[in-house]
Amino acid sequence: MFLKKSMRTYTKDYLKQVQALKDEIENADAIVIGAGAGMSTSAGMIYDGERFHKYFQDFINQYGFEDMYSGGFYPFDTLEEYWAYWSRYIYINRYMDAPKPVYENLLRLVEDKDYFVLTTNVDHCFQKAGFDKHRLFYTQGDYGLWQCSVPCHQKTYDNKEIVLRMVEEQKDGRVPTELIPHCPVCGRPMTMNLRADSTFVEDEGWHIASERYTEFLCRHKNGKVLFLEFGTGINTPGIIKFSFWRMVYDWPDALYACINLKEAYAPEEIRKKSICIWADIGEVLERMGHE
Repeated sequence: MFLKKSMRTYTKDYLKQVQALKDEIENADAIVIGAGAGMSTSAGMIYDGERFHKYFQDFINQYGFEDMYSGGFYPFDTLEEYWAYWSRYIYINRYMDAPKPVYENLLRLVEDKDYFVLTTNVDHCFQKAGFDKHRLFYTQGDYGLWQCSVPCHQKTYDNKEIVLRMVEEQKDGRVPTELIPHCPVCGRPMTMNLRADSTFVEDEGWHIASERYTEFLCRHKNGKVLFLEFGTGINTPGIIKFSFWRMVYDWPDALYACINLKEAYAPEEIRKKSICIWADIGEVLERMGHE
């Protein structure tokens, strides 16, 4: 069941696909949600354009940044400048609400179901929207956590209080020196808990979430399971996309569904067990909520 749809028209096939997916959600014994960057993009968490200029015009003027993401890799001369940029980056993308209620609309569709969320996103939008934190596995980290940059130990630290102070007290593109975070164990600078290389800290909470996800899959492998994928690309396909395909292929009553504005597809081996809709995620969820 495949469909690539013009965003300006609602064909009968498109509406049929949306209804079919809603029916599968309602009839599933369990739902495994896999979410990538496209989910947050649909919710308005845009890292360039108008939103970037609204919050980072001073950094654009000084450094010539073209988007938030590339600015995160800039080799700032001082930690005061580094944290001025990153504190604002964290505040906007972790502690501010998403501009559009895409996550909330998804929750309304699945909140009465037995669900689990696997996501590569690090903006915490699922939990902010009201999803049960015990049913979430953030595989790639969290903007709301810091870790030792070495790291000298496997622990993470909440950053909200200091980040809010950094945003409030920064001046001329710098934060006060006394706000720069250092590891409480070795004294080295702290860094973001984001998976970029082998220094990523998988703390106790990460491992507990991983175990919960594994247990959820084991408990439901013989049931009617819907693997529901939103906005996952091919940067890290092994985490969500490929694993979903494999389980749908292996499990007799599993179904794969994918909503993606740019690439909604499945391999031939599971095509008869798939619903793939080429459309904006928020648009589809909103329509399902009104059907």
